[in-house]
Amino acid sequence: MKWLLVIALAAACGEPRASAPPNPLAFARARAGAVTNVEAAIPPMCYTATGGASNPCWVCHTRGQGRTMLDDGELQEAYAFSDVARVNQWTNLFVDRRPFMASVSDDEILRWVRTDNYVPLRAAMAALPASYKGFRPDLDLVRGFDAQGFARDGSGWRAVRFQPFLGAFWPTNGSTSDSFIRLPAEFRTTPDVYRLNLSLVEAAISVEDYGKKCVDREVEPIDERLLGFDLDADGTLGVTTRIRKLPLHYAGGAAKIAVVAQSYPHGTELLHSVRYLDPDAPTQMAARMKELRYMRKVENPDDWGRQRAYELEALEKAEGKLPVYQGDIEMGFFTPWGWQLQGYIEDARGALRVQTDEEHRFCMGCHGHIGVTIDQVFSFARKVPGADGWRPQDLRGLRDRPQVGHASPELVTYFSRVRGGDETRSNDELLARFFPQGKLDERELRRAAVGGDRDLAWALFPTRARALA
Repeated sequence: MKWLLVIALAAACGEPRASAPPNPLAFARARAGAVTNVEAAIPPMCYTATGGASNPCWVCHTRGQGRTMLDDGELQEAYAFSDVARVNQWTNLFVDRRPFMASVSDDEILRWVRTDNYVPLRAAMAALPASYKGFRPDLDLVRGFDAQGFARDGSGWRAVRFQPFLGAFWPTNGSTSDSFIRLPAEFRTTPDVYRLNLSLVEAAISVEDYGKKCVDREVEPIDERLLGFDLDADGTLGVTTRIRKLPLHYAGGAAKIAVVAQSYPHGTELLHSVRYLDPDAPTQMAARMKELRYMRKVENPDDWGRQRAYELEALEKAEGKLPVYQGDIEMGFFTPWGWQLQGYIEDARGALRVQTDEEHRFCMGCHGHIGVTIDQVFSFARKVPGADGWRPQDLRGLRDRPQVGHASPELVTYFSRVRGGDETRSNDELLARFFPQGKLDERELRRAAVGGDRDLAWALFPTRARALA
């Protein structure tokens, strides 16, 4: 949705304003049911001209593993769109914004991105009447996180440090982002039990062979005795930093809840902010959010139910039916795989508001209809293993590493297949750095990989000039 957000900044005039609208629901309510682009689930990058040689499509469309059960690899080769979607509906992409960009000074844009619009959103959502049943952002980012990544506000949210998803979510391509996870109260009976249960979720999501349930995951130090199960298969119960075998159930108050490979427990919540760049911040993460995205596991379909949902989707597509989604702007939209999705987006004044019906459709495609996700989620499967993955997002010190089943580091694979540093091969800065004379300098790029002398921040942070531009 960051493509839409270019409009938000372009519409703003004068000094940045931090105040939220009286009701963050007002705009979406006024447009309830109004959908111009019925195929808004297809994001703009799917209209990339590949030139018969570039392949950015592989990052999303692939043979699903285990419970994903979706093989959509053919979409790397074909625009298998409906008749409606064959016309690019993202008309905001074709507006020349260069005159506006030239009118904005560096000082003005820095004031804008350094103005917090999340705190006003929290206040406005908290003030809504009790009849509102949707998500009210409750993570206090001002109070921050402790040394183990837990929110100091006692909300149960925990920060996740992860390998950024390929392409559009790299800072060099215009956005920073962070991610947080929260399990239901029964998983959080004590701090040690909560840490153990989060590690079990981490191990369950990292299972590579769904049939054999094979796992070998580095985790933070956890106490097997709280579970009474030999997680590291060393024949004793004690503190371990390895999970080599999944137990049948979670620990503490969640002792009756089954651990399911490649699946989040019922009630899991995920929060994800998409932010502007701040070129002077150590992580380049700005205070101002472009979007805030929320997911909650409200149902937990079994393997048959998941497979049936994929089959029904394929059948409806073959019959030429356009997508229909369950939900509304107050409760969010619901996927056939058990997730509730709700989003907030920056408005023309810079305040975060609840997304419209049409804007929510954008979320639905990526969190359901592609093969690359694990249980319809991107970020947590990309968590940095162990204790180092439980802190706020920071690319400094992170090394490029291969995807599962790959030999080359992920950036090397991406740059080789895409022949550039973004979906449209328009990032001139990366082209100049890593494609001298039009050919990938793989040796230079591998400096950011494991064993190299650089990191992902070196490879993926833009220069200050590009960040401001």
